Amino acid sequence: MSRILAIDYGARRTGLAVTDPLQIIAGALTTVETKELIPFLKKYMAAEPVERILIGAPLNLDGSPTHATPLVAAAVKQLTKEFPQVPIQEVDEQFTSKRAKHAMVEMGMKKKDRRVKGNTDRIAAAIMLQEYLENPQRG
Repeated sequence: MSRILAIDYGARRTGLAVTDPLQIIAGALTTVETKELIPFLKKYMAAEPVERILIGAPLNLDGSPTHATPLVAAAVKQLTKEFPQVPIQEVDEQFTSKRAKHAMVEMGMKKKDRRVKGNTDRIAAAIMLQEYLENPQRG
């Protein structure tokens, strides 16, 4: 089987998470500079089969767009162009960064490591991906 990849897209940094090949468990992969996202994904996807890409949709609590919504829309367009064979799906990313910070505390991560923003980004991507896997209506 192939993997599902999740993206917590940001203006400067982008967190990535992937499933295991059986698509049972989500794990944080890495954080890359956003300008390096496409080259990283090309290299990664040449080595690992990816059947779907999830990207966090930034929305306010009322469902209205945020300041980051146009950035993510542009990223979706670029991903679709670069990887036309892979479906791109937007998923809810509300509170994933906050929950990632809480998870780092729960894991016992040292304070200096919790301050590294890249850690939050990749854990937020893993949370998004795990929620997708646990959703019986996914797809």
